[in-house]
Amino acid sequence: MSEYIIGLTGGIGCGKTTISEMFIKLGIDVVDADIIARQVVEPNSPALEAIADYFGSQFISSNGELNRSLLRTRIFKHNEEKLWLNNLLHPLIRQTMLAQIENCSSEYCLLVAPLLIENQLTKLVDRVLVIDVSEQIQLSRTIKRDQSSTSEIQRIIASQISREKRIAAADDVINNESENLAVTEVKINNLHQNYLQFTKNKRKIGAKG
Repeated sequence: MSEYIIGLTGGIGCGKTTISEMFIKLGIDVVDADIIARQVVEPNSPALEAIADYFGSQFISSNGELNRSLLRTRIFKHNEEKLWLNNLLHPLIRQTMLAQIENCSSEYCLLVAPLLIENQLTKLVDRVLVIDVSEQIQLSRTIKRDQSSTSEIQRIIASQISREKRIAAADDVINNESENLAVTEVKINNLHQNYLQFTKNKRKIGAKG
C-alpha cells in the first residue's frame, strides 16, 4: 500500500479525469470513485438488478447497462429515491475503493472523488488537492461532454459543496480554466515533486516512531 494518499476533488466539469491522467503518466496509481461507481453497476451485477427492481426496467439500456443519465434526472427530482440509491451504492463503492487503495504500490497514490469532502473521505487522505474552475466553465464543459441541459447541470452544481467551501478545505488548488494542457502539466509536475517529498518526510517520521 502507498504510504501517502492525495485526495483529488472538484466540481462537475472541472477536469478531474484530465488531471488524474497526468499523474498516471508520472507513474502514480489512481483510485477513481467515478470509475468504481460504474464498476459496481456493471451488467448482471447484484446492484444493477436491485436498481432495475426498484426503479423499473426502463432504467436499463438495451445493452444491459445502466442508463445513468435517465437515473440521474430521476433522482434529482425525488430525494427519497436518491437516498435509497446512495444507501445501496455508497457502501459498495467505499468497500471497493478501500481495497484498491490497499493495492496501490506507487510512492503515493491519488484518490479521485467528486464528493471527497461531502462524504468525509478526507479522513482517508493525507492531503487534499482541489481542481477549481468557474461555474460558467463547469456548465460549458459538461454540456459539451454529456449533452445535458443547463438546468440539470446547475442542479448538480447546487447539490455539491460550494466552490468556496471546497477551496477552504484544500491543501493545494489547481486552477484548471486554461485550455493549454502544457501549462497545467507544469503545475502537476511541481505538485508531484512536492508530494514525493511529503511521502519521504512521512516515511522518516514513521521510521523514528
